[in-house]
Amino acid sequence: MNCEIAQERIVNAAYGELLDEQAHELERHMAGCPDCHTQREAMLALKVLADAHPVQEPAPNLIARSRLRLEEALDAIPPKRWYERLGQRLTINFASLQHTPLAACLLLIAGAGAGSLGGFEFSQNRVAHNAAAVIKPENPLPQVPATPAEIANISSIVRRPNSGMIEVRYNRLVPQQVEGSLDSTAIRQLLMLASQQSASAGVRDDSVGLMADECRAGHSCKPEGIRDALMVALRYDKDAGVRQKALEGLEPYVAEDVRVRDAVLEALLNDADPRIRSSAINILEPVEADTSVRQVLTSVADSDRNPHIRTVSRQVLSHVPEIQ
Repeated sequence: MNCEIAQERIVNAAYGELLDEQAHELERHMAGCPDCHTQREAMLALKVLADAHPVQEPAPNLIARSRLRLEEALDAIPPKRWYERLGQRLTINFASLQHTPLAACLLLIAGAGAGSLGGFEFSQNRVAHNAAAVIKPENPLPQVPATPAEIANISSIVRRPNSGMIEVRYNRLVPQQVEGSLDSTAIRQLLMLASQQSASAGVRDDSVGLMADECRAGHSCKPEGIRDALMVALRYDKDAGVRQKALEGLEPYVAEDVRVRDAVLEALLNDADPRIRSSAINILEPVEADTSVRQVLTSVADSDRNPHIRTVSRQVLSHVPEIQ
């Protein structure tokens, strides 16, 4: 036994996958080979460290999302023609065909061609079957999952013209959809989920815009729910348009809710978009006499780098009587 074979067997032996006869041959080899003996000791030490830090199993939702993204990526690849697949298969197997008899080569070529043609027919039938399933009128609309963890992402949000109906499309392992009014608990849950988890800025913009409309209209914009979702969007969303809509939706509650007031103050101090900071100042004007608001406005008016922001802050402060 040479050292190359011994090192392969060392790995198998460490995990108990070596036959007894092969294990005895490995022991005899290592008795006369210090290098392989050292290699086995290092392998066993590595296995002990690995067992002390077990790998955490991925969450089922992560697996579902990864599988969905993989399927979307595969679907985006344009299908190859049957002769392209045949040529690719022949290229891959060419090396193994060089030393085979002519009859075997012809048989393999015929089998590859038949398999490619059969695969093409199968893919065509599958596409037609999936299309028929999508447009089949009797397919019932799925119900919203019991927990948001079962939803991979929100793909689109559409408000039907001249009606109060909202259509939300969301993905699990396959695309799903549900529709209902903004008063529906299921629709509200999906809107809040879309505002935080969707990779599409357009979907987040639609969901935050609908929630902001509800808050401005005073429809069930409770602190634990839509209002919280708008504050999260204002603080953390990367799209300035989404943050602006969230700010507008929070405006009616800046006087009554201290948490909303703090979120608007954070936007004034930290947001990268001057338009949002200017809007925050105007929203804070009705409560400019509040101590925290006054302190922030004073600091911004004195030291902010943006001259327009300094000017607007001073204008708001000029309307506030001095505290005696």
